[in-house]
Amino acid sequence: MDTWLNFQVYMMKDKQDAHKTTKTAPSKTEPLEKQLWKAADKLRKNIDAAEYKHIVLGLIFLKYISDSFEQHFTKLQAGEGEYAGADPEDKDEYAAENVFFVPQDARWSYLQSNARQPEIGKLVDAAMDALEAENAPLKGVLPKVFARDNLDPASLGQLIDLVGNIALGDAKSRSADVLGHVFEYFLGEFALAEGKQGGQFYTPRSVVELLVEMLEPYQGRVFDPCCGSGGMFVQSEKFVADHQGRANDISIYGQESNQTTWRLAKMNLAIRGIEASQVKWNNEGSFLNDAHKDVKADYIIANPPFNVSDWSGELLRTDGRWQYGVPPAGNANFAWLQHFIYHLSPTGQAGVVLAKGALTSKTSGEGEIRKALIEQGNVIDCIVNLPAKLFLNTQIPAALWFMSRNRGSNNQSNGKFRNRSNEILFIDARNLGHLINRRTKELSHEDIKQITDTYHNWRNNIPSPSGRGQGEGSSEGNKLPEKLLENARKLRKNQTDAEALLWSLLRSCQLNDCKFRRQHPIEPYILDFYCHEEKLAIELDGGQHNTESAIANDHKRTEYLKSQGITVLRFWNNDVLQNTESVLQQIYSTLTPALSQRERESKAEPSPAGGRGQGERNAYQDIPGFCASVSLARVKELDYVLTPGRYVGLPDDEDDFNFAERFNALKAEFEAQLVEEEKLNKAIADNLARVKL
Repeated sequence: MDTWLNFQVYMMKDKQDAHKTTKTAPSKTEPLEKQLWKAADKLRKNIDAAEYKHIVLGLIFLKYISDSFEQHFTKLQAGEGEYAGADPEDKDEYAAENVFFVPQDARWSYLQSNARQPEIGKLVDAAMDALEAENAPLKGVLPKVFARDNLDPASLGQLIDLVGNIALGDAKSRSADVLGHVFEYFLGEFALAEGKQGGQFYTPRSVVELLVEMLEPYQGRVFDPCCGSGGMFVQSEKFVADHQGRANDISIYGQESNQTTWRLAKMNLAIRGIEASQVKWNNEGSFLNDAHKDVKADYIIANPPFNVSDWSGELLRTDGRWQYGVPPAGNANFAWLQHFIYHLSPTGQAGVVLAKGALTSKTSGEGEIRKALIEQGNVIDCIVNLPAKLFLNTQIPAALWFMSRNRGSNNQSNGKFRNRSNEILFIDARNLGHLINRRTKELSHEDIKQITDTYHNWRNNIPSPSGRGQGEGSSEGNKLPEKLLENARKLRKNQTDAEALLWSLLRSCQLNDCKFRRQHPIEPYILDFYCHEEKLAIELDGGQHNTESAIANDHKRTEYLKSQGITVLRFWNNDVLQNTESVLQQIYSTLTPALSQRERESKAEPSPAGGRGQGERNAYQDIPGFCASVSLARVKELDYVLTPGRYVGLPDDEDDFNFAERFNALKAEFEAQLVEEEKLNKAIADNLARVKL
């Protein structure tokens, strides 16, 4: 009883403090995410960062999906525009929009109203279980760690209030963007807090941004076979959005061997609205159990673990992926490179991080493999030497490898890049970057632009494809009669076998990325299936439609729909059940011309000026100490070593170095540090003297 009273008193005091806090103007000097991080970190108390991240990120994710659900529920309930006739209680309506269905007891409003209860931990765990039960893609993903003994219910209640205030007022309409940004920021902060272990699930943002900006993944398959928490995919989606493209123009494929990290990835992608069904987990990893054996990717973006010795290399000596030589059993670097190349499409590109040692190593046949990649495969396009201290989990120097199957003159039919088959670009970026703390550097946006522009100018690409239009407005904007809506609901609950089969193949945008609705009312009719974006109706007919009066009614119905600009396809139920593939092919053929026309229109226009890879390019030229375009013959002369420093030379201003000036500056800096050290030693001694034993 005393414990209960103490809990109540504590929560009353906390509630008063929280009330006072809401009246205080937020800091204008710090971004929202930094304020939230500091507040959340204070509530951590004795919980280890590695465990606490699942608590905080789990709550942010829960807030996001609840906000998304409520927003879509409101639209469906209003029933306007394309949502005319939609049923807010139909779970398929949410699946079609890539929105998770949230049961009543898992909604944020319910949890926040119970945040002051001592059993709040159990309620949150139950909410996570309920969400997984209602949404198959979330099964086994969400954390259930909120009822543990080391998590104080009062602190959890405060944390729920903190997360609940992330998107208020006008910001609520931008909830996904705000929460997604906070989630990403917290991932980075937890990685910093965990140090070496944090690097296992997080690639620094600036490195990810550089890889994506270099490759420009506008359209196609993006693959990361060691995807960590999914940062490469998130940045790829951001790139498309920033260049006015459609996120659906890229599809992602990933694999992760650490289940905890895979769960973070699934939440990270879901909070960004990125379809992640092809992000797989198995504990054997990509070498022993390749989850995407048949995938040929347009873009591979990856940061594999450096210099791994226990990659089961002895079991894979005859593997078909080793086209350029069998990698040593004691180091996976060249196994990763060949794994990436194996998964590239004929015009595919890859940007990957590897330990710098892979540029020069000759042990256990690695030098011969590197030679084969350059001469036989001719896939090495660009090497970027990175600054030190960019990575959280290692001080090993690293480099970026950019590889392409589209380097030669025989691949120029797409007109995208010039013939680079006889040269490699080397960029030495070791002097770029700035410290964000004593141990960690990051690249600035200016650094990333300098490297990216250098590569693009050398590669000589043309303006990138523009974004897609938003589509025309709905022609079904009027409020529909309640009786028509009720009939549509009844029909959904009583599907014929043919309707159930076709719906299983159309739902959730499975066909050409087009969203269909079933039993969709367009006054005065209810259509069996309807795609609003393409204005396509699909009608399934049973034997009762073969009478003279039924044929006349169907003709009248079809003519009316045509007058509304809607294309109508009709199939007999038997055809759907017995010739399913033929029916799908007819639907696909009807959709394809419209989609192809949209793609032709989008490709005909360049992207608006100002984005990366857009506008006029400057002519490339070598810059001593920074970049050099080097012939394969020269690389051969240096025994196929790929260290940029061997080729770019020294900066032009190297001869202007003033030793005396530099020495005096360093001497003054050192003397100032000695003075500071003396002050700190005195402060420590004074504090120790105050300690009474």
